[in-house]
Amino acid sequence: MINLLDLTYSELEAFVVEDLKQPRFRTDQIFQWIWQKGVRDFASMTNMGKALREKMAAMASITWPEIAKAQESRDGTVKLLLRLHDGKLVETVLIPFKERFSQCLSTQVGCAMACKFCNTGLLGFERNMTMGEILGQVLVGRKFLLDKGFGKLEGPNPIRNLVYMGMGEPLMNLDNLLRALETLPHENGLSISWRRSMVSTVGFPKQLRILGKTELALPAISLHAPTQELRAEIMPKAARTPLDELMQCLAEFPLRPRERITFEYLLLKGVNDSLEHADQLAKLVDKSRIKVNLIAYNATEGMPYGAPDREQVEAFEKRLWKHGVTAFIRRSMGADIKAACGQLKASEQ
Repeated sequence: MINLLDLTYSELEAFVVEDLKQPRFRTDQIFQWIWQKGVRDFASMTNMGKALREKMAAMASITWPEIAKAQESRDGTVKLLLRLHDGKLVETVLIPFKERFSQCLSTQVGCAMACKFCNTGLLGFERNMTMGEILGQVLVGRKFLLDKGFGKLEGPNPIRNLVYMGMGEPLMNLDNLLRALETLPHENGLSISWRRSMVSTVGFPKQLRILGKTELALPAISLHAPTQELRAEIMPKAARTPLDELMQCLAEFPLRPRERITFEYLLLKGVNDSLEHADQLAKLVDKSRIKVNLIAYNATEGMPYGAPDREQVEAFEKRLWKHGVTAFIRRSMGADIKAACGQLKASEQ
């Protein structure tokens, strides 16, 4: 049985016309019920006849991920452990910002990159997520927030920004990622602009070029090291793409006026947080096209790395400023609920 969440608008239209034998205008009605109104059963689609609703129910489903566990931080961050249709577990995080939220989305069950500082990498790779599973996280997150009193279904979506920065490497699930990005802005759907989506990746030139041509989202590059040698030490699989090749690809990535590519740089105590590393990073980046997001590592049980000193993090940031690099320290959210990717799933398993 087909899950309608897995269909793009054009695929849903084909289903309506070819399988249901209905006029095309039904596509907008069904799409709106599914994505805008968050309906999960065909019986609630009251602007369609009973016979049609029963026919749809016999041929298709609207299957959301289920919340297996929810954790709420003192700072308002929410982490949801979601169970997919086959029992697999993934995580999504809702991060408060002013009156709205950003949501961190997973794209794979587990991850094959095996970065040495990442909990998800320790879990290994299980499978890719479908488009419906990726965007289903948004439906679940929105309903969770609405049930908590954040906004109304008829009003602005309480989720303002999406970052594909959860479990998995998004560019290794490129087809479903692009289908999700294509579906998001539809006016009868979730209606989240492409300007509000960012794709976090360790960086694969071939896939980055495809993403760039679509103009559906900007990349955030998980760099974490300013040299090829150090990157190979802490991110051995990502470093199979030479750093100079990645940088050349990013130099060619199409940007609109005032747009920049984000570099994510996780500071690990005594590993990549020295002022010499800051100098190397400043030399590596194109200051006119790049901004650097500095993240202080939170020491995690069972991991070999320590958290950097706050003074060192600030000194690193100021050193980048001195070189003319746009850099800022990302505030840590959800530390009391282990909001870092993979921690909740690992603890459950």
